[in-house]
Amino acid sequence: MRFTTNHITFQQQKDILKTIGEKSKPLQSSQDLDPLLERIGNARVVMLGEASHGTHEYYTWRSQITKRLIKEKGFNFIAVEGDWPDCYSVNRYIKQYCPQTSALEVLKEFNRWPTWMWANWEIVALTEWLYQHNTTRAKEVKVGFYGLDVYSLWDSMDAIKSYLEKYDSHALQAAKEAFKCFEPYKNDEGSYAYATSMVPDLCETEVANLLKAIRNKMPVFDSDYENTFSTEQNALITVNAEKYYRAMVKGGPESWNVRDSHMFETLERLLKFHGDESKVIIWEHNTHIGDSTFTDMADDGMYNIGELVRNNYPKDDVVLVGFGSFEGSVIAADSWGAEIEVMKVPPAKDGSWEHMLHKVGAADKLLIMDEIANEALYENRIGHRAIGVVYNPDYERYGNYVPSVVPLRYDAFIYLDKTKALHPLHIPVHGSKVPETYPFGE
Repeated sequence: MRFTTNHITFQQQKDILKTIGEKSKPLQSSQDLDPLLERIGNARVVMLGEASHGTHEYYTWRSQITKRLIKEKGFNFIAVEGDWPDCYSVNRYIKQYCPQTSALEVLKEFNRWPTWMWANWEIVALTEWLYQHNTTRAKEVKVGFYGLDVYSLWDSMDAIKSYLEKYDSHALQAAKEAFKCFEPYKNDEGSYAYATSMVPDLCETEVANLLKAIRNKMPVFDSDYENTFSTEQNALITVNAEKYYRAMVKGGPESWNVRDSHMFETLERLLKFHGDESKVIIWEHNTHIGDSTFTDMADDGMYNIGELVRNNYPKDDVVLVGFGSFEGSVIAADSWGAEIEVMKVPPAKDGSWEHMLHKVGAADKLLIMDEIANEALYENRIGHRAIGVVYNPDYERYGNYVPSVVPLRYDAFIYLDKTKALHPLHIPVHGSKVPETYPFGE
C-alpha cells in the first residue's frame, strides 16, 4: 500500500476543510462523547492516544471517556504506557489491597524519569475515582490499572527478589544468577546496553532461566493469584528489557519493535488473566496506538501496538482514538533526564492535520472516521504533530510531525484547539502544589 506525502492541491485542501466542517461534532462536555461511545459499541479494546505526554486536556478527556466506558460498558481494566511495578502499586491501591492512604501517596513514589507522565494531579484525580468506584464492588470485579512498558528492568528484578524471598527459595536461586549478571552495571541501562555491543548475549541466558524457573513454579505460589501473575510479568520484563537494551545499541527499528511487541504481549496476558469477557482501555501516545501501517513508520520497518491489535483481533473489537491540538503549552524537557518545564506549543505548521482542523474553526471537535469520505484524506499522508518527553518548540516543525493517513490510522479523533500543560507532582523548587481546579473532570 503506497501513499503520497503532503502533496495536496489547493482544491483538495478546500474539499478536506469542507468535509471536516460538515462531519466534525462539537466537544464541550462529557455528554458530547455520546457519538464516540456509540462508535465503540461492543468493542473489547479501546485505545486512547495523546499527541504529547504533558498536556492537561489529553489526560482529562481520556479520564472522562474512561469513566463512561467503565460505568456504561463494563470495562475491566486500564493499561497504560507506564512501568509495571509502579502501575501495579496503583492497581493494589485502587483495589484496597495495600496500606497506602491516598492516591497522592502512591503516585509520589513514581520516581523514574519522566516522572510527570503518571505522577501528576490529573492521574491522582482518576486514581481516587477508581478507588471510590471499586469500594462497592466484589474482589473479582474491581477495575484494575496496569503498566504495559518494558523499561523497568531493575525495579522488576527487585520485585521478583522480594516476592521469591517470601514464597520460593528454590526459584530465588535462579533469580540471584540473573541479578548477579546485572550487578556490574549498577542500575544503569546505558552501561548494560554498551556492554552488550562487545558481549552480545551478556545476560540473555540468565534472564531466560529466571522466567522459566518462575513459570515452572507459578501454580504452587501463594494464594494471591494476581501477585503471582505480577511476579511472572516482572520476569517477562527482565527478558524483554534485556532484549530491548541489547537492540538499542544496534540502532534501527528493532528496539522500537521489541518494546511494542512486549506491550502487545503484556496486553494479551492481561486480557487472558481477566477472562474471555474482559475489556481494556489503553492510554498511550499516538505513535503507539495509531496504526503504524498508515504512517511513514512502516517505511522504516517499524510497527506498533495499535497495528498489532488491529491485526490480531476482530475489526469490531478494536477502536483507536487519536488526540491532537493546535497550540498552547506542554510539560517537557529539553534533553533526556533534564529538569521539566512548561514550554510553549506554537501554532501547528501550515498544511498539517492540526492546522486544517483549526482552519475549520477554533473549537474542540470530535471526528468519527467512518463518516469521513474524502479521497484526498485517504490517499495522502498529512503531517500530524507528535511531541515527546524531550521537546524543542523552536525546531518542532522539522521533526515533530508524523506523515499519516489520518482516517485510516484512527477510528476516531479528538481535536482540542488550545491546550495547557499538565500538573506534575514532582515540581522542582516549588514542591507539590494542588492546582486550583483539582480534582479534574468532575
